[in-house]
Amino acid sequence: MTSRHWLRRLALNEDLNFLLTNRVPRIALTHFMGWFSRLRHRGVLKASLAVWRLFTDLDLSDAQPTRYTCLHDVFTRALRPGARPLDPDPQGLVSPCDGIVGAHGRIGDAGDATGGGPQIFQAKGFPYRLADLLGDDAAGQALARRLQGGTYVTLRLTSAMYHRIHAPADARLRQVTYLSGDTWNVNPIALKRVERLFCRNERAVLHLELADGTPLLLVPVAAILVASLRLHAIDVPLNLRYRGAHQLPCDQAYRRGDELGWFEHGSTVIVLAPPGWASVPGLGTGQALRMGQALLRRACHEDVTHSS
Repeated sequence: MTSRHWLRRLALNEDLNFLLTNRVPRIALTHFMGWFSRLRHRGVLKASLAVWRLFTDLDLSDAQPTRYTCLHDVFTRALRPGARPLDPDPQGLVSPCDGIVGAHGRIGDAGDATGGGPQIFQAKGFPYRLADLLGDDAAGQALARRLQGGTYVTLRLTSAMYHRIHAPADARLRQVTYLSGDTWNVNPIALKRVERLFCRNERAVLHLELADGTPLLLVPVAAILVASLRLHAIDVPLNLRYRGAHQLPCDQAYRRGDELGWFEHGSTVIVLAPPGWASVPGLGTGQALRMGQALLRRACHEDVTHSS
């Protein structure tokens, strides 16, 4: 077997993977990667890409042709025109990013299990309160209650994926809520071991509003080596060094598929829709989606019954 094969098998060892990606100085390593990824040196870039490809299937064939000068350029690459066609149903919501479907389903009532209020899951047997994700203040709790009975989908971006985030529908970005935090790994191994992981990590809540006033939330979550989000509507990077206001008002209109911003590596985007929306038929955990593929649709009675 090749060394590449053995390295990938080693990376899949759960105990070792968790140790190497979590029981380390996570924030210090994340700062280091932010610096290292911007080193403009051809030799460093070439060696880094070679190591990267030992662990992942990095494919740049659908990227906008460019001359990469550093790892950061590769992480944040744009796509060539037409590389991500949008689902033809204009009434549906499309995936805002490339990603692998994680936990998904109905936003339910936690009862007393996690302190009450609406809850969703990060993995089987690991629920968390929606208000903890959105910011556990009066506004966050009210928004969580408004979403109860709706639908959520967690989309995990691997390091080799396209890292830009797009509008799932015609919408206005009304506000961004920035929540500082840790940088735990967000891979499935960590999600099965660390409770409320998404609520512990740095994240932003993007408050979108559809044309009919329906709220739609996207929650990009940072991870180890991945703690910076750039949004076109905000003139500063949202990262561990950010010291500005946590509530950032916006009033920016986007068409379905328009680019909202990008991660400066890969991580997770959680999509939250209120009652009236359901996952498209056949959506399943582990399914790989590309930006623009159908994700949610207007729910009929049967959809609501099956998701309960």
